[in-house]
Amino acid sequence: MSRVQLALNVTDIDAAVNFYSKLFGSAPAKRRPGYANFAIQKPPLKLVLIENATAAGQLNHLGVEVESSEQVLEASDRLKQTGLSVNPENQVTCCYALQDKVWVQDPDGANWEIYAVLEDSATFGVSRTNAQACCA
Repeated sequence: MSRVQLALNVTDIDAAVNFYSKLFGSAPAKRRPGYANFAIQKPPLKLVLIENATAAGQLNHLGVEVESSEQVLEASDRLKQTGLSVNPENQVTCCYALQDKVWVQDPDGANWEIYAVLEDSATFGVSRTNAQACCA
């Protein structure tokens, strides 16, 4: 299943988890220090919360989670064919998950990732291409 991802910077991860749990009627799918994500079924949404006191209320990045690395590659090829600049990353640990992904940027600088989660990770990690916008 593909779904849109929305990653938000928050000042208080506990307060944010409490709010979004109530808003969507769902507990986090993954919870780590300073980090949480929700895999919401209706509407299909991956909501990621990243504790960051200096950027509170700001969008961290947007994304589309896909099921496989092959779908990431297909998206990358399609985006390149349209003339967009792509930044692929393979086997990168980001937001407590090993991922394959490709990054693009909209005309105003909003970062989008198309990614597949390969497996869970014990460490947060950092995206090589986009260290400020990393998560799953």
